[in-house]
Amino acid sequence: MNEIQLFCPATIANVSCGFDVLGLCLESVGDTMTVTKTPEKGIRITEIIGADLPLETEKNVAGVAALALIEALDPDFGFSISITKNIKAGSGIGSSAASAAGAVFGINHLLGSPLSTKELVQYAMQGEKLASGTAHADNVAPALLGGFTLVRSYDPLDIIAIKSPTELYATVIHPQIELKTKDARSVLKENISLKKATIQCGNLGGLISGLYTGDYDLIGRSLHDELVEPVRSILIPKFDELKAAAIAAGALGGGISGSGPSVFALSKGLTTAKRAGQVMAAIMKDTGIPFEVHVSAINPEGIKIIHVQ
Repeated sequence: MNEIQLFCPATIANVSCGFDVLGLCLESVGDTMTVTKTPEKGIRITEIIGADLPLETEKNVAGVAALALIEALDPDFGFSISITKNIKAGSGIGSSAASAAGAVFGINHLLGSPLSTKELVQYAMQGEKLASGTAHADNVAPALLGGFTLVRSYDPLDIIAIKSPTELYATVIHPQIELKTKDARSVLKENISLKKATIQCGNLGGLISGLYTGDYDLIGRSLHDELVEPVRSILIPKFDELKAAAIAAGALGGGISGSGPSVFALSKGLTTAKRAGQVMAAIMKDTGIPFEVHVSAINPEGIKIIHVQ
């Protein structure tokens, strides 16, 4: 194998009550990436289509993640990476994670898969560190593993893959304003009350239980963020109206996708997910802000191989 082309999916991180530990993988939205072996050692980013992002390896999230991996594996050749970005930077649906995860997945595959997919997460996290200042895994883990993922621990890294209930769909509305993760993290409080922490723990446990048992009502009751959403939601136009409209349309619940500005809703069934998208779009139209709506099944596989040669 000398070249691999990949679909690198978008993701929703936090999923309301799982700040920095919970994420899910989307089926219908993602970038494409081609990773090619080169005689020269090292990593080169040769092309980025669809976004104005740096080609310098050390300044690119895919490049930094790839460098971390080849430092560990030490191949006697190098790799070039080209990316077509369909996930806008700063959109809140894992643009940097898709690039970082795709780079390490592609290189590992071309090397004969010496590492498991789960082992690749720690290297993809280095790209997230460049993007946001924090090596979080709640986007790169579902991008690599598919479904939902729970980061039980960061030190040592311990990631649990969770299958999604079959009828669960995600709706995402992306107001086309950029909200950088670093900026969105800067408004968060360092200290929280014991009462709020208890509520958050209960909701996270309830959501995980609902996913395992396919209890859609429990999933809906648990999609509540006591800690982050109250602070970050003021940065997102019409957030409260968008969330309320989706729930009124039948969605189980919703919240901020990642650090925003995208807003997500989870629904039982595709029809409800589409209806949630329609009512959210009607609200966003009144703002005059350009936007996109994505309705997607939960991607059970994560990154997908399009072609290998």
